[in-house]
Amino acid sequence: MVAAMLGTALGQAALAENQISMVRSDAPELAAFGDYTVGVQTRRFVHADQVDIINTTASETPRYDRPLTVEIWYPARSGTPQGGTYRAILRDGKTEVTLSGRAARDAPPHTGDAFPLIVISHGYPGNRFLMSHLGENLASKGYVTVSIDHTDSTYSDQGAFGSTLYHRPLDQRFVIDQMAGLDGPLGDIVDAGNTAVIGFSMGGYGALVYGGAGITPAAVEASWSAPNALLERHLSGSESHEALIDARVKAIVAIGPWGMNADIWDDVGLAGLQKPLLLIAGSVDDVSVYAAIRQIFDETVGTERHLLTFENANHNAAAPIPAPVESWAPVDNLEFAPAEHYSDPVWDTVRMNNIAQHFTTAFLDIHLKQDVSRARFLDLVPQSSNGVFALDDAGKETADHTYWAGFPARTAAGLRFETKAKDQ
Repeated sequence: MVAAMLGTALGQAALAENQISMVRSDAPELAAFGDYTVGVQTRRFVHADQVDIINTTASETPRYDRPLTVEIWYPARSGTPQGGTYRAILRDGKTEVTLSGRAARDAPPHTGDAFPLIVISHGYPGNRFLMSHLGENLASKGYVTVSIDHTDSTYSDQGAFGSTLYHRPLDQRFVIDQMAGLDGPLGDIVDAGNTAVIGFSMGGYGALVYGGAGITPAAVEASWSAPNALLERHLSGSESHEALIDARVKAIVAIGPWGMNADIWDDVGLAGLQKPLLLIAGSVDDVSVYAAIRQIFDETVGTERHLLTFENANHNAAAPIPAPVESWAPVDNLEFAPAEHYSDPVWDTVRMNNIAQHFTTAFLDIHLKQDVSRARFLDLVPQSSNGVFALDDAGKETADHTYWAGFPARTAAGLRFETKAKDQ
């Protein structure tokens, strides 16, 4: 009895650590952490003289200095002890929890190399820790990853939706500018001229706009849009939108991107996207709407793009960290337990995270590191269940082997991966 109670207590203690960096034994090959030790720093940037959407009225458009807090993960000096914690706010906007990961706080950066930059952009609402599993994982593979707390869009300060629509792509570009201008040892290892943007939900919206997908006049005029037609700044074909598109951005990963479900884009706007694109979605997403995400996939004809689908997953497919154990309890200011913001009814979150880490690594290595050997991980039979696992007596793949590259036997299940070439 005492042993059972002790085991339960230890299990609860382990859960309370809220690990973000787990890799399952059945994870695909590229989900594994890389060779670099991971460091992490928190920085605070201020974007001066920006439109204050929250306080805009019909007669006045005030401006303010817009604060943005970021978490930066990076390759650290070899031999740095790994492991650390983060303090994060839950979806309820008030409960603070501890998350545990691999990164060492304020560790000395690696020296002698510069690494491609990855910008990570959360949903509405969210925070900079929502996709911290990707931040740590990619940093271990030779990337500097920076995740943004988007003002007016976090759990703690969620404000008017129009602020997110207006500021999201501008925040993404500004943070790249700030990372490019960092001084000291951390700045020395940032290659901001070789950047990708990863966005979830509204972060995906921002990444697509930033990448060249200008919005429609109907979106500018919608009741939920930014006031005073301010969203014209991102209008397809406008000088202001053309000026936003950034040659430093070499690829985009959009996970459950919001917008097409609300006619944010049309075929002309989507055709303006010319950055290589990896879309990730759940087949029953009822927030961004899976059919609308497929429309993005079909109509971004200006670039090569991929669509990874988790069958029967909803909007939380792949992006959020595992639900912190404290989030399962009901709260008085939400109609649902906060855990529902992180979890999926069908898929295990760690499993989805590992699959996202695998495909994102392959995609970014191709486009930011020119590692063509990774192409085999994206050259797949579309339906995972149709892959044939065929080895000879020596354990070598035979000519009949079409199983998804990097997936152990029996693990490529419930997934679909499709590719369209430019102009297709």
